[in-house]
Amino acid sequence: MAKIHYKVVQHDGGWAYTLENVFSEPFRTRAAALAAAKRVAAEQHVPGDSTQIEYQDENGTWRTEQSDGTDRPDADVVA
Repeated sequence: MAKIHYKVVQHDGGWAYTLENVFSEPFRTRAAALAAAKRVAAEQHVPGDSTQIEYQDENGTWRTEQSDGTDRPDADVVA
């Protein structure tokens, strides 16, 4: 199971949460950003539907595979 960690940081004159250097929208307060990050992390645990996905790998080759909707990451928030 993959592990992902959301982080709450100062950003764009306010606060945001990040995942792998991608920022959320800005929030006025740290508490608001933390609450949003916790909500998003909790949503990561909700299973989805199994579906076929297509993506381009690091060599530029297009791949097709089945994604199991129950294969969810272990997500948390690092405050």
